[in-house]
Amino acid sequence: MNKAKVLKLAKGFRGRAKNCIRIARERVEKALQYSYRDRRNKKRDMRSLWIQRINAGTRIHSVNYGNFMHGLMKENIQLNRKVLSELSMHEPHSFKALVDISRNAFPGNKNVVHAPRKVALPLSV
Repeated sequence: MNKAKVLKLAKGFRGRAKNCIRIARERVEKALQYSYRDRRNKKRDMRSLWIQRINAGTRIHSVNYGNFMHGLMKENIQLNRKVLSELSMHEPHSFKALVDISRNAFPGNKNVVHAPRKVALPLSV
């Protein structure tokens, strides 16, 4: 890269990294390496976030993530994790229908023991 392009990319850097060409070239090169790496890491992070959201949604209905996904696979429901996470957050009734379909498709989902619920006791005056 020529000097002008390097300094343009170095705009906003701290210290001499923004105006001294030798330091700017090193910092810009490293910044481009970070951006290349993190474009891939962002995809990885988003997938794990979607899985966490789906898992939280399925555990409300006493099914874990793995069994839920296996049941959907057996029923040939091809929704990706991004869509499933959006459904679990914004469309709980639709998501519950998917959980029920998954539960019926995979026998491992049926023998789930429900945790006892805590009941609030009425205050006596």
